[in-house]
Amino acid sequence: MTTAAPAPTSARRPVPGGPALAAVFKAEGRLFLREPGNLFWILGFPTVLMVILGLIPSFREANPDLGGRRVIDLYVPIAVLLGMVMASIQAMPPVLTSYRERGILRRLSTTPVRPIAILGAQIALHGLAMIASGLITITVGRLAFGVALPFSRPGYVLTMLLMVGCALTLGATLAAVAATTKAATAIGSVVFLLMMFTSGVWLPVQTMPDLLQTIVGLTPFGAASLALDQSMLGTWPNWSHLGIMTLWAAGLTGAATRWFRWE
Repeated sequence: MTTAAPAPTSARRPVPGGPALAAVFKAEGRLFLREPGNLFWILGFPTVLMVILGLIPSFREANPDLGGRRVIDLYVPIAVLLGMVMASIQAMPPVLTSYRERGILRRLSTTPVRPIAILGAQIALHGLAMIASGLITITVGRLAFGVALPFSRPGYVLTMLLMVGCALTLGATLAAVAATTKAATAIGSVVFLLMMFTSGVWLPVQTMPDLLQTIVGLTPFGAASLALDQSMLGTWPNWSHLGIMTLWAAGLTGAATRWFRWE
């Protein structure tokens, strides 16, 4: 008597097609929009902080030490980066680790919709939120305080896209190394403070002493801050800054891929 050969693994677990991926993205989008706290910290807080700083009269006055620019002119790119910090470090890692901790990723591995679909949806949603936050900040800065738009817009856009990639891979790496949601929050708090400093929230990178500026410029957010500032002034971002962001994105992608656990 002959027996039927078992179906190949690929037949039992087909790669999800467009409709399945769209359904996952739609479901994750609904969940994302139901978190008003995360939405405020990503989309609202950077702009609110910029507005508060812009209401300080001295921050709206030209400063000879800054080449005739105002402090508020420096803080618009910083606020753009702050939205990326909030999304990648404070918002995304706890969500991914909670999915793993609750066994959602493990259960998805037994369905045609593989776990990578839900991870991809979360990464895409947080990436879109970063871009939206940046656009809101730039628009409000322009309308409320007359902050000039970037003179080198292609350089500004390229820097933003590279930094979105860096931020997302950083968040994915944090989710990979944190075993639980509590651990992700704890580790994220430490990294959050470091990234706040290197992005220039407490002290603009351009005003740091030369040695400190060089050190900070080797970090992804520090390099992005310097590159965005150069684009604001109308020059193409220094290739070294773009290269640093690219190297960080590549390295963090490898780290997240190697260390991420599905259960």
